[in-house]
Amino acid sequence: MFPVVLLIGRLPHVIGNVALQLDHLPIEWLGAHDHAEVVRQLENEPRIASVIMGAGLDDDIRGDLIGIIASLRPDVCIHLKDRTSGPDGLVPFVERVVQQELLPQSDRMAMAG
Repeated sequence: MFPVVLLIGRLPHVIGNVALQLDHLPIEWLGAHDHAEVVRQLENEPRIASVIMGAGLDDDIRGDLIGIIASLRPDVCIHLKDRTSGPDGLVPFVERVVQQELLPQSDRMAMAG
C-alpha cells in the first residue's frame, strides 16, 4: 500500500498535472483546491501521511487551511511551497518532499539509479 499525499492548490488542473508528472513515484495522490475539499479529504482518508500546499493560494486561505489541517489531523506534516520558485517549482518541490519524507531509503536509491 502506497503512502497517501494530499496536494492542495488553487486550481484543480494544476494538482492533477502534478500527480500525472509524478506518477512514477509509489504514492497515492489526492487533491483539493478549497476549504470543503480539504475537510472532506481529511475526514474520509485516514491514510493521508502528508499535506503539500502550493503557493498560489492567498495567505489568509493558506493560514485557514493550516489551522483546519492541524486541528483535524495533528499527526500529518504540512509542507508549504515557496512563492519565489513560481509555478514551475511545484513539481520539483513535491518530488523532494515525497522522496525525503515518505519513501524509504531503498526506494530513493532505486529511483536515483
